[in-house]
Parts: sequence; structure tokens; C-alpha cells
Amino acid sequence: MYDFQFSDAALTAWVLMYQTWSAMYKAEERRFAKIGLTPEKVDVLWLCKIHPGPLTPAEIARVYFRKGQSVAGLLNRMEREGLVRRVPKRKGRPFTEIQLTPQGKELCPRGIEATTALVAKVMSGLSAEELKQLQKLLRKLRHSALEELNIELMPAPSYAGT
Repeated sequence: MYDFQFSDAALTAWVLMYQTWSAMYKAEERRFAKIGLTPEKVDVLWLCKIHPGPLTPAEIARVYFRKGQSVAGLLNRMEREGLVRRVPKRKGRPFTEIQLTPQGKELCPRGIEATTALVAKVMSGLSAEELKQLQKLLRKLRHSALEELNIELMPAPSYAGT
């Protein structure tokens, strides 16, 4: 990987963010492969565990900023692997619900543990104050990007264990 330094400071920061995210994602992939999961599968397992109330494919797409068809494909793979199951629409429930299977419940803590260990390791180089500054800056950038996409930021639901 190259350490680019452009005359345009914004472009340099953009490339640094992209490279950082890519490297973090690849580190996740490597850790999760050891337990037979992917970052996306861990995301869904974790959300199934902590989501307040029934979890729908649309909510998964909303939380992880994914298109519905990519969530559908992911859920198809996870269902084939026995990690989740779809509970079809039923009386009083207008949507299909996603639930963990026993195998998904077994793997979920291992995925969470791998995630939290990686986050702790990667973020350990930042002080508490630097983490607060980073959060503030990232929120500003997220706001600008969401404005560009005409997407309104909503308050997150209250999740168990967060």
C-alpha cells in the first residue's frame, strides 16, 4: 500500500480514510475466516442478538447501509449455512422476521469476541481524547456525505447490550 501525499489536503485525507477502512475490513476478514464467518455475517448475527423486537431484512439494510438485494443474498447464504432462519409473515406481523438458529447463537459470541478484540487492538493507539475528536470529525463527514445523498440521519433504536 502506498502512503500518498497530495497537494490537495482533502484528497489526501479522503485516500487515508479509504485505505484505513479497507485495511480494517481486510483485518476483519482475516480474523473471521478463522471461525468460518465474514464481516457481514457477524454484523447480522450481532444485530439478531441485540435488536429490540422482531428483526426484518429492511432493518438490517437500514442499520448496515446496504441495498435490499444485497441483504437478501446475504440472508440466503446465511440460511443455507444454518446461521439464521426466516420466519414468514404471519397474522399481526406484516414482515418476514430474521432469527438466529442454534448454530447462529453458538457462533455469534465468537464473532463478537473477534470484533471487540480487533477494535481494541486497532484503536489502542488513540487516547480517549483522540477517540472523541475522531468521532466528532467522522460525524461531520458523515453528515456531509448524507446531505449529498439526501438521506436523513435518524436516532438509533435502543439496543440491548450496547
